[in-house]
Amino acid sequence: MTQNNSHNLLKGKTGLIFGALDERSIAWRVALSCKREGASFTLTNAPIALRFGALDKLAKETGSEVLPCDVSDYKQVLELVDATVEKNGKLDFILHAVGMSPNIRKGNQYYRLNYRLMQQTLEISAISLHKVLQASVEKEALNDGASIVALSYIGAQRIFSKYSDMNDAKALLESIARNFGSRLGKQGIRVNTVSQGPTKTSAGSGIRGFDAMYDFAELLSPLGNPTADECADYCVTLFSDLTRKVTMQNLFHDGGFSTNGISEELIYDLAELHASKKE
Repeated sequence: MTQNNSHNLLKGKTGLIFGALDERSIAWRVALSCKREGASFTLTNAPIALRFGALDKLAKETGSEVLPCDVSDYKQVLELVDATVEKNGKLDFILHAVGMSPNIRKGNQYYRLNYRLMQQTLEISAISLHKVLQASVEKEALNDGASIVALSYIGAQRIFSKYSDMNDAKALLESIARNFGSRLGKQGIRVNTVSQGPTKTSAGSGIRGFDAMYDFAELLSPLGNPTADECADYCVTLFSDLTRKVTMQNLFHDGGFSTNGISEELIYDLAELHASKKE
């Protein structure tokens, strides 16, 4: 799919999109793809993010409303769900694209974590998904057959040292998705996580050593690293009725990185590096 080629996969569907910040963010691209496919939705982010972001531009482009919400505050999440349903009706899809580690921002090593900051990491990056889903159930805000997608990363399964306590947060995020998916399945409601490959977003680029991680994944992935727009199109398929029996899954959208052992390109690069060290 391209940004200009609509298949009306989400025609008549209503959603809630968390985490759009600027044009480089995956949530922003998901919003554009959802609009292209015929959906209407509410956009939300933390109040501080709204002050420093450009979400009003996206709202105007997609005909959406922007509502602030601090996902660490359950009362605010409840109020957000209420306001969204009151304006647009029950929800057919939710995108959870929320993640932040104060420890990473401060350069704290994993064996020297500030535990108060680690609690913030888990609260914002993982437990917030539980709050969003619990609030949606409490308010009876989800239509039968609704689809919830949370963005994850392979750090939930494999350790990337620079990803620090976000490795733990993503593991918890995926567990919460499975738990809720099990409980909501009787209503045909799906809950999945998408493990996106390294993507050049504002958030990703803020991780120390990101460029090296990106280049490594590019060399190892048979299809190369996925773009934010490609991730957006994948999320659209999960929101659509084409994936009605897909739930409780962590779905790798990473060009094959998670399965490939090594590539010839990576072998050649390592061989050249080894040879240069001998000289």
